Amino acid sequence: MPWPLFASRKGYSRLADLTTPSSSSSSEQEGAVEADPNRSHDTRNTDKIARRVLRKIDRRLIPLLFVTYMLNFMDKTILSSASVFGLQEDTGLEGQDYSWVSSIFYFGYFVWAYPTTFLIARLPPAGYLAGNTLFWGLVVALTAACTNYTGLMTVRFLLGVAEATITPAFMFITSTWYTRDEIPTRTGIWFSGNSVGGMAASLLAFGIGHIKDAVGPWRWMFIILGVATFLWAFVLMALLPDSISTAAKFLSDEERQYASSRIEAAGTGRTEKTHWRWEQVQECLADPKTWFLLVLEMLTQIPNGGTQNFANLVIKSFGFTSLQSTLINIPYSLVSAGFIVGTGHLAGRFRHVNCLLIVGVVIPCVVGSALIHARQDTSKPVQLLGYFLLSSGSAAMPLALSLVQANYRGVTKKMTVTALLFLGYCVGNIAGPQFFRSDEAPTYDTAFRTIMVCYALVVVIAMGLRFYLRRLNARRAREEGFVGSAGDAGAVGRWKGTTIGAEQESTCSAAEIENRADLRLDDEDATDWQTAGFRYRY
Repeated sequence: MPWPLFASRKGYSRLADLTTPSSSSSSEQEGAVEADPNRSHDTRNTDKIARRVLRKIDRRLIPLLFVTYMLNFMDKTILSSASVFGLQEDTGLEGQDYSWVSSIFYFGYFVWAYPTTFLIARLPPAGYLAGNTLFWGLVVALTAACTNYTGLMTVRFLLGVAEATITPAFMFITSTWYTRDEIPTRTGIWFSGNSVGGMAASLLAFGIGHIKDAVGPWRWMFIILGVATFLWAFVLMALLPDSISTAAKFLSDEERQYASSRIEAAGTGRTEKTHWRWEQVQECLADPKTWFLLVLEMLTQIPNGGTQNFANLVIKSFGFTSLQSTLINIPYSLVSAGFIVGTGHLAGRFRHVNCLLIVGVVIPCVVGSALIHARQDTSKPVQLLGYFLLSSGSAAMPLALSLVQANYRGVTKKMTVTALLFLGYCVGNIAGPQFFRSDEAPTYDTAFRTIMVCYALVVVIAMGLRFYLRRLNARRAREEGFVGSAGDAGAVGRWKGTTIGAEQESTCSAAEIENRADLRLDDEDATDWQTAGFRYRY
């Protein structure tokens, strides 16, 4: 069988000895049994600690991640606005040159995707992220100095290298600080910085588009965003902690201990003081769900790579001006942000709807791309409706990211699948702009036909992944003799005499499970394959 769960019992990890249970989904109540009549008072006290710790973590991390991701998206997509404000004319772009300037970013991303995931797991992540942001800001500002195709290709490649660290680092940080139930919602929040960044970039482009000077509006766009990103790096240096154990600036000793314990109990494993394990790389490559997620990522990013860089040109083809095209992207970004945050919240609240949500957000994209493809037979309002229907598609990626963060244990395995995911991300985004053929402008028939097919295939892959994970959960339950939990860290332990880590349908006690499985408690960097009771979210 492709998942050797039962080949190595020593990898089974334990739940920490907590005084309170981890956060759980409202749709799935864990099978805890009241054992201590005095426990209610302790629970009230520890619940207060739980709320305080989570509130402090949210207040410190989420704004930093959100703003960084917003700048990340603005710096990446401002090229689309620049394209309608003189960039192509001033740099002499012809034919497919602009498509290659769009694609080369992802070649840089591709080159650095795996090395950076290796470094994220071995270096202090906050310091590494801040240093990377300094370099990224400089590259964006230098784009304003480009005068030809070669110069643009060079800086866009370097920008891809710089930004390859952002999302993998955020995934690592999120899985380090949050439980499996909290990950989807928090991922949705910081990922929505993408859409808010798109709105901010449109407002910035609209304002700067009125500038008439020797520098030119498109150059001012890159200068302003590059300087802002460079300065933001110093904020990250000052405020973003490297780990829970080093977060003394905003968490007390007791709070840090609690934050660490709750991740061991209901997260995806310890991330501090771990080592790179090549056997986990092999396991990741042998894991079928890795390949489901990789194909899913490529199919969602082919449309993204094209529409992201050609958005303003497509809107202009509907008969709008350059300035109007920037304004139209503002409500588009708001709708997109709503989908990202809303679906992230639902995925966090209900553990088994993630794949269904992916299907739900891409179906409007199938309809929207079909409407734009048939534009010769439709009116301008219908074409614009088709464009707005594409806005929901951006929610598919954070939903896929949350599946990765919640369904993998083992630091090396998590970082390997992250690297593979972003290799697929690069392949999709490299290919996407190439379907926008210059000889088909402004209708780009091939591009929108491709987008329609890709999103239709996403529906098939997402449902296939859901079916596979459900079958895998059922098989593990039969083999282990208990149901397990998609909310806990997958281990089975005790909490003041109470069995946790198994749901209400559990058929045996924790002691019986321990005796039958011969659990070893000395390996907290075990993978999901090696962890008893670990159940997958789908």
